[in-house]
Amino acid sequence: MRIILILVFAGVLAGCSSSGTSSSAAGVRVVAAENVWGDIAREIAGNRADVVSIVSNPDADPHDYEPTPRDARAFAGADLVIENGIGYDPWAQQLLNVDSGSSRTVLDVGKLLGIADGGNPHQWYARTSVEKVIGEITTDLSKIDPGHRADYERNRTTYESKDLAQYSELISRIKARYAGTAIGASESIVAPWAETLGLKLATPASFVNAISEGNEPSATDKATVDAQIRDHEIAVFVFNSQNSTPDVQRLVDAARAERIPVVTVTETPTPKNTTFAAWQVRQLRALSAALDESAAK
Repeated sequence: MRIILILVFAGVLAGCSSSGTSSSAAGVRVVAAENVWGDIAREIAGNRADVVSIVSNPDADPHDYEPTPRDARAFAGADLVIENGIGYDPWAQQLLNVDSGSSRTVLDVGKLLGIADGGNPHQWYARTSVEKVIGEITTDLSKIDPGHRADYERNRTTYESKDLAQYSELISRIKARYAGTAIGASESIVAPWAETLGLKLATPASFVNAISEGNEPSATDKATVDAQIRDHEIAVFVFNSQNSTPDVQRLVDAARAERIPVVTVTETPTPKNTTFAAWQVRQLRALSAALDESAAK
């Protein structure tokens, strides 16, 4: 694979040097490893850039994605590459390393946020992280294409004030009404969400991390989570439907049997081609309704 990628990069770079076409003439070329960040980049770039997301299929697992020569060509020809980092998409860094001498700009979300490998990589569920990424994408596009800086700034303002208005309103509503409320979760993608919303994630960190990493939770953690559901120590149980293991399904069934509202979330945007804003708003509405239901009992 490394030999193939080297040959692909060599061909692309040779083609670029012979054509003499500048990025400003052809438009800024943005490649995002995952569409969760790619969609945000597209909103900020508007019609000033061509944005491509490598992983965009809801059925694909970004952790285990195998890049293709086509992906390598996209990375090689990009003016801006956005990778999640934090150990989430190591394949993206491998593609970048093959052509380390490129003048492209690389936005590593983990480095931007100061989160090292081993930290929680699902930062699109953290509002503050999303805000920082929006700001950095705007800055990077403005540096690459300074002639359209005002356009990128205007697009950012519109995106934050209009497209993300419901997203922000729902976060504020949940935080105002249910701050401190204990919830349960199947895996670690819920941790930054809970922190953003002011909710208390009662499920042991070792349990949600084990499920996220494909490991077997300890017997002690299983017993703890079972007891939290049985004794109604949580108001809502949140689970990732894209990673429904037998342990997770057992907990979902137990929560429903105890009449504890269950909220479904996904690790990546669903359905395919949905926007970040629409995806997040749909999930926030479901969580808000579940918390209302629990509080009314």
